[in-house]
Amino acid sequence: MSCTRFVAALVRAHAGNIRKSYMRPSRCRSTVASTKSQEEKEQPIDGCTVVEAVQVELISQTKTKSQLNKIHIDFDNTKEAYRSKGNIELLRSLLVFKLCTIDVLVEKNKELMELTKKVLGQWMFEKLMKMTFYGQFVAGEDHKAIRPLIQKNQAFGVGAVLDYSVEEDLTQEEAEKKEMDSCVSEAEKEGPDSGHREKKYKAHRQFGDRRGGVISARTYFYADEAKCDSQMETFINCIQASGGASADGFSAIKLTALGRPQFLLQFSEVLVKWRRFFNFLAAKQGKAEMMVLEQKLELELLKESLTDLGVGSKDDIENWFIGEKLGLSGTIDLLDWNSLINDTTKISNLLMVPNLETGHLEPLLNRFTAEEERQMKRMLQRVDILAKYAVENGVRLMVDAEQTYFQPAISRLTLEMQRKFNREKPIIFNTYQCYLKEAYDNVTVDVELSRREGWYFGAKLVRGAYMYQERARAKEIGYEDPINPDYEATNRMYHKCLEYVLEEIEHSRKANIMVATHNEDTVNFTLEKMNEMGLSPTENKVYFGQLLGMCDQISFPLGQAGFPVYKYVPYGPVNEVIPYLSRRAQENRGFMKGSQRERSLLWKELKRRVLCGQIFYKPVY
Repeated sequence: MSCTRFVAALVRAHAGNIRKSYMRPSRCRSTVASTKSQEEKEQPIDGCTVVEAVQVELISQTKTKSQLNKIHIDFDNTKEAYRSKGNIELLRSLLVFKLCTIDVLVEKNKELMELTKKVLGQWMFEKLMKMTFYGQFVAGEDHKAIRPLIQKNQAFGVGAVLDYSVEEDLTQEEAEKKEMDSCVSEAEKEGPDSGHREKKYKAHRQFGDRRGGVISARTYFYADEAKCDSQMETFINCIQASGGASADGFSAIKLTALGRPQFLLQFSEVLVKWRRFFNFLAAKQGKAEMMVLEQKLELELLKESLTDLGVGSKDDIENWFIGEKLGLSGTIDLLDWNSLINDTTKISNLLMVPNLETGHLEPLLNRFTAEEERQMKRMLQRVDILAKYAVENGVRLMVDAEQTYFQPAISRLTLEMQRKFNREKPIIFNTYQCYLKEAYDNVTVDVELSRREGWYFGAKLVRGAYMYQERARAKEIGYEDPINPDYEATNRMYHKCLEYVLEEIEHSRKANIMVATHNEDTVNFTLEKMNEMGLSPTENKVYFGQLLGMCDQISFPLGQAGFPVYKYVPYGPVNEVIPYLSRRAQENRGFMKGSQRERSLLWKELKRRVLCGQIFYKPVY
């Protein structure tokens, strides 16, 4: 039986009631890798000003022997950090952050908001929310309402990543039912032994509510194809709004909003099993201990192994290498591996896995229904449509990371979009979660692919949003915990991945990275590395990102100093962003209890303004 391969640009089927889309065939490359670790490298200004504050130099510059500018930003300079904020806004921030430290208010926030709505009525409730939590963390109700805030932030050097933050307010039971209905195939419903599934990549009811233990990420649950079409339209509107609001904006999307998650589960499992098959073959050649990109399999030995395993006939195996013109050097590495896999017309044929016990390729499931086949195709079509809209509107598309049992498929789909749309400049950005043990491997493999094929690598680095849920699921179901053991290990992983991409930027200027963090030490680490490498902020290769309403003392000094810095800007009607606001309250509880820095800086600036007679200060721009 012949091997099969994933092709994101595979589908030319009619889109039905969604827009027409075309996807060109392209080779699959694995983003699931594992290697052994290598050694890691590892005063406020309080003067008074008039309301029309003159620009104060935030960057101190010195010359090295090579005459490169050294960059240092003073994050204690409250006057400059809060130039864009009126006194009322500073007071609101202090009030909201203080409320976020009160446990009972945070734990019962949804119930308290419902009670407030009943007591005050809808109009007064919305007014109160806009004066407090909504006003702090949400930009406005629609793409027109958010423009004044976006334009003001831009005037002070801060761009926007637009994120329409409306979510369904489901009960736990409703969420679990939707998840089980959308993640279990018809074949699995007929019998538990209908395929060759691993427990990590199967839906489990006790973790069906994917919101559990997650406070800093949106969650989408599949209802039907019409709902996915509607969510695609929402993302399109967000892309158009981002293009209309700024010249260099981003728009964020989640792939679980665009199709039935059953496909993401199944395809993730296939990718992981094919990666293991490569590891198995590398071990047979005594190369298991090498770093992943150094594992080069001897071609003749590989052919013998594949023949002995019965994966294909000797002639078939010979034709795979001849047809793809691979192995001319006598070796095959990980990035060549998936180009052995033949084109196919049915997506379900992608879901073939090697069975090391029998030595044959077998379908992951015994059968797929015609409707499941259509659902898979439509997800790929929606992804392609959004990428094309981003190109047309001059907007960069940020694909959010999700749970590890979805992430291999999400990363692969994103990688295929990058290969197609990042040819002339970085349009598509993938997200790498640095709390994962395999984060560095995934970054290095994807960067290497971009080098070989000549496209622009785009990455957003985050620490990660699903730690508690992922750990609990791994322990309960019985598979290896994918998360780094502690926060310090995650920090080291973050800095290791960051340094690797910065070095790639220094080497080729074709890589781009968003340092998405509220951690001031990580920002300073980035600035130091940029100094060492001579990377100028004006090259627009290194971006910074924070959430709206948080860490302004980092965002605005960076923006005013000339760095590309962006706020994640949520928007949506008051009632419909309540789940988002609930998460922000919970996230800020830990953030504010762990550090008094932001509140102390806000108080410091308010006192400075009062002492300087700026009681009615309003930003001028």
